[in-house]
Amino acid sequence: MSAQTVHPSDAGPPSLPRTQNDVAKALPPADRMEFYREMGEADETELLGVLRRWWLRARLYADPLTEEARSAVETGTAPGRPATVLVREAVAAREARGR
Repeated sequence: MSAQTVHPSDAGPPSLPRTQNDVAKALPPADRMEFYREMGEADETELLGVLRRWWLRARLYADPLTEEARSAVETGTAPGRPATVLVREAVAAREARGR
């Protein structure tokens, strides 16, 4: 048995295949050119990372933040913890394990 979402927005952004053509189609024209440039300049070890980064960006375009959420993120009042704090804690934990 599977659960049906109450609101369509609860399902998250629509699915997007992780192919170069699908990602390019999902991007605005200005970003699409940058995507193609980065894909063209990437070597075989970088291709997957470039595709993944742009795929995530395309998914954000498909499900943008509300103005309230965007404002909260920009002003630092959004729930959660700042990434800088998390990175600092991760570095400290790694250093503590290394001792």
